[in-house]
Amino acid sequence: MKNQEYDLVCVGGGIMSATLAVLCKTLKPDLNILILERLNDVAKESTASWNNAGTGHSALCELNYTPEDEDGTVDIHKAIEICKQFEISKQFWAYLVNENLIEDPSTFITKCPHHSFVTGKKNVLYLENRFKAMKEHFMFDSIQFTKEFEIMKQWFPLILQGRDKKDVIAASRIDRGTEMNFGSLTKQLYNILENTYNTKVSCNKEVVDVDPSGDEDWALKVNDVLTNENTFIKAKHVFIGAGGGSLTLLEKVEIEEKDGYGGFPISGEWLVCKNEKIINQHFAKVYSMAEIGSPPMSVPHLDTRYINGKRELLFGPFAGFTTKFLKKGSNLDLFKSIKIENLHSMWGVFWHNLSLTKYLIHQVMMSFDDRMNALRVFMKNAKNEDWKIIVAGQRVQTIKRDEKEGGKLEFGTEIVSSKCGKITCLLGASPGASTSVVAMLEVIEMAFPEILNSDSGKEILKSVIPSLNVSIDSESFKKNLEDVTLSLGLK
Repeated sequence: MKNQEYDLVCVGGGIMSATLAVLCKTLKPDLNILILERLNDVAKESTASWNNAGTGHSALCELNYTPEDEDGTVDIHKAIEICKQFEISKQFWAYLVNENLIEDPSTFITKCPHHSFVTGKKNVLYLENRFKAMKEHFMFDSIQFTKEFEIMKQWFPLILQGRDKKDVIAASRIDRGTEMNFGSLTKQLYNILENTYNTKVSCNKEVVDVDPSGDEDWALKVNDVLTNENTFIKAKHVFIGAGGGSLTLLEKVEIEEKDGYGGFPISGEWLVCKNEKIINQHFAKVYSMAEIGSPPMSVPHLDTRYINGKRELLFGPFAGFTTKFLKKGSNLDLFKSIKIENLHSMWGVFWHNLSLTKYLIHQVMMSFDDRMNALRVFMKNAKNEDWKIIVAGQRVQTIKRDEKEGGKLEFGTEIVSSKCGKITCLLGASPGASTSVVAMLEVIEMAFPEILNSDSGKEILKSVIPSLNVSIDSESFKKNLEDVTLSLGLK
């Protein structure tokens, strides 16, 4: 960190900082950017491959994005928005491949069909109504639906083994779904920054405070975790993208927009298959219904994954509770985050979400056998000896001030920004990484509107992301989808 003044400092070495920095350098290569990561390498927390679901969240199979109204109508508006955002991410990644900045897209993205699977008469009716609603929209018109046992047996044979053909079940399928290795993608984005733009990540550096410096700049107090020495650096803009660690740093920033925000930590576990024969019998992502009272991120799914070049099979996630905000965080994180400014919000969320508390207690108390029994709801013939448990990533569900209830849980991702846009912070979890490009373009709009809205900026973005800020119809969507599919090797 020889140069102590920067146009932009990104806190955290995950997918968000990487995406923001590459976008900024694409738009204005001479921006002076510094990225700080407290661990010894990038992509080791929420972005790490074992720590996230790896589904390219495009609303093809996630039922929590298509809620059912009281009259039985299925609302697909959120699904449409998330699908748009993921396709924008894919266009950006395709641009990097086309520019030879990423050599092999198969290292981070693979074609894998996305399915929704339900049991019981009520859920089958919901899934059929969802299919009809989605089929009418051009983004989802390739969706398939079936109640036929033999068809589902072709789609995901492991789930049909041991089932009675008289069971009331149904499933939908969209072939263009993807499996994502966000850890691999993130590392390749940082390679682009280092090799193309001479922008290296400074690891083992933890930002412990952010204060105003003069009228416009910010001063960051940075601790070297190896030597315990402190350094002060100046930045015109600061982006806090430290995953679960973002909230505690945001609370130290002197902006009124942070008031009322809190966080509730939720850890997770996966059941991971150890038997290669079983792994090779399942090539699909299969999502089902969440338990009543559970957070959307806990929707059970049986997933094909590709991690470190190896095909894997995961089931979960199972929620857990810890007071840490990061997997490698402190047990005091939750308690340190409670302030006078967010106490009312935190209490309101607790009081109005007792069902979530009950759900978490139930999940924490589950034994290995209990988790295997949950898997057997999906896979009737699952055997204990074929599976093991691994600890997944740590998530912090955002708590936001609410006039009626004091506070509410905010699912998804949220950007908190100062009025001037010189401090921005990303909070939240899913769909997170899948929609990282749209989220970071929003940050650039706040922080560097003069770059994004300049003639050159608009021209660059038009070539990088063709569908950005334009009205999309069936023809243009399918054209963009076809181009991206070719570039990313998803045929």
